[in-house]
Amino acid sequence: MQKSNIPNKILKWYDNNKRKLPWRKKTSTKNREYFTLVSEFMLQQTQVKTVIPYFENFIKKFPNLKSLAKSSDQKILKNWEGLGYYSRARNLKKTAIKLLKEFKGQLPKDVEKLKSLPGIGEYTSRSILAIAHNEPYIPMDGNVERILKRVFLLKTNNEISKENLNKKKSFFSFSKRSSDYAQAIMEIGALICKPSIPLCNHCPLTKNCKAFNRKDFLIKSKNKFNKTKYFEANVYSYKNKYLLIKNKKFNFLKNLVIFPMTEINQKTFKYSIHKKINVKMSNMNMKIIINRKNKIKRKRDSLFLDKNNINKYILPSFTKKIFNSVSH
Repeated sequence: MQKSNIPNKILKWYDNNKRKLPWRKKTSTKNREYFTLVSEFMLQQTQVKTVIPYFENFIKKFPNLKSLAKSSDQKILKNWEGLGYYSRARNLKKTAIKLLKEFKGQLPKDVEKLKSLPGIGEYTSRSILAIAHNEPYIPMDGNVERILKRVFLLKTNNEISKENLNKKKSFFSFSKRSSDYAQAIMEIGALICKPSIPLCNHCPLTKNCKAFNRKDFLIKSKNKFNKTKYFEANVYSYKNKYLLIKNKKFNFLKNLVIFPMTEINQKTFKYSIHKKINVKMSNMNMKIIINRKNKIKRKRDSLFLDKNNINKYILPSFTKKIFNSVSH
């Protein structure tokens, strides 16, 4: 498989077709590092089109590391509301504080030092090194995996293992334009080498692609499924206000405001006579019984909310759905 001109072909395509994303605009080195940091945190588990308006608003509110480090958790979480995975926002603030204290406000150029920062793991550290520092790394995200699976027509579990995919990554070689090159490869995966219907006529890698030559575009994936969990939400109301509490009980969405809830089994959910709702979270499917209670049970860290003050608080999507269901 000829690959000596792979970087040139990919970069030529990128120069002509790349998306205008707010974190890619030309700016100072300091701003580029900060934009990369914020965008990489936001892009964890979240699509680009969803992130764009959140990123633009976030940068307006927190234009640099200092403003982010000094802001309250409440303000940061409020501006993160809707993106989900709120631990990312908390870790982003912790990282800003640590960068200012220990690294003079600069992103380290070392994988291990980057991984010592809250919320930064193997993938994000390499993305930052490539994009912010122009280091020769190609982060292995879903887009890059998909390109490799098609280029080499990888089908078996052994072939699509993380170890084998990392070996196959040498196909891309490297470029002096490491920042652009890493983004270009991911961009081809996102815009051209799509999961269902790849746009092969626009792809710079068709001559190198076994899947294209054999017209076999089916992607072998590792089995992923979202677990279904069952809950009972207890709704206490008084004069059109509803009792909510800070979540201390469940590991997901810690400290966010929810209705008092208990995890139940599938059988209890199935035979309940109360109203039921389904909520798809990014990491689980929630099936919730809404149980209206007549007697108010005031709890610690509780508050009463109505339609007029609901937007002052950071509410998970399932809390909003329950609130809308009972307040109409």
